[in-house]
Amino acid sequence: MARIMGTDEQAVLTAAELLAAGKLVAIPTETVYGLAADATNGDAVAGIFEAKGRPHFNPLICHVSDTAMAERYATIDPLSRRLIAAFWPGPLTLVLPLKAGTPIHPLVAAGLETIALRMPRGIAGKIISALDRPLAAPSANTSGRISGTSAGAVNDDLGERISLILDAGPSEVGLESTIVKVEGGKVLILRPGGLAAEDIEAALGVTLGRMDQRAAIEAPGMMASHYAPAAKMRLNIHEVRAGEAVLAFGPERASGAENAVGNLNLSPSGNLREAAANLFDFMKRLDRLGSAVIAVEPIPFNGLGEAINDRLVRAAAPRASTIAELDQIK
Repeated sequence: MARIMGTDEQAVLTAAELLAAGKLVAIPTETVYGLAADATNGDAVAGIFEAKGRPHFNPLICHVSDTAMAERYATIDPLSRRLIAAFWPGPLTLVLPLKAGTPIHPLVAAGLETIALRMPRGIAGKIISALDRPLAAPSANTSGRISGTSAGAVNDDLGERISLILDAGPSEVGLESTIVKVEGGKVLILRPGGLAAEDIEAALGVTLGRMDQRAAIEAPGMMASHYAPAAKMRLNIHEVRAGEAVLAFGPERASGAENAVGNLNLSPSGNLREAAANLFDFMKRLDRLGSAVIAVEPIPFNGLGEAINDRLVRAAAPRASTIAELDQIK
């Protein structure tokens, strides 16, 4: 299994040394744990795809330590600069035009002429600064499965395939970043995430657009089937069937919930931030019970509820067991 360290200065130096040598390191961020590699090292980036079993048409987010590093690799428009000023570091990823001659390996962008950039909070930023190169870092989990929000979850899933895991405890946000693209003067959400659309709209004074779900993949997290447990998911339920586990929300229970195989409440008080932080961990815990179905009570779509429902819909989508099948449902 992987070596596990804390988040002190020695851990930062050890992680930076391994990354510089082309190794994979699982690092905590405020969103979820990321599987990191030097974004300028093609062999290392290929290792991410191999370790995760990730299809190569699915691009990776590139993490930077500051705006100056972002400007080395991408052209930043005025609206994106306003978003950077308001929300970096934090759970916001911007899809920006790649600059010509960038050393970021083409595998990171999956053949696109754009790059998805984010500036994470905490130890991840320190590691990037120590390395002085951007990190490609998708969620630290097997492709298509539930994202890891703790070092233990990462170790259980990927521990035999990576060199080091840094343990900072449970992820603060618990959902991947919100991905935004500025196009033709409009701001589009490509993937809802840990930053609510309402907060972005308030900062910019504009209404955000949404991508057509049938559109081509332009950023991570846009595949129809993603974030999935082994169990099937049944969403927006009001009655629990025999043999189901229940992913609950709020103070009111679905009919028959008391007879469920297992029952975990994302937030008894109906707090969407608490629900987001618990989502992936609770899905994993219910999945371990062995029930064929996880029944999910309704969750409102406002605020972080948009991102929570996005993950649930993708988790409930038809599954693919091979890369060829993934290509058919992308």
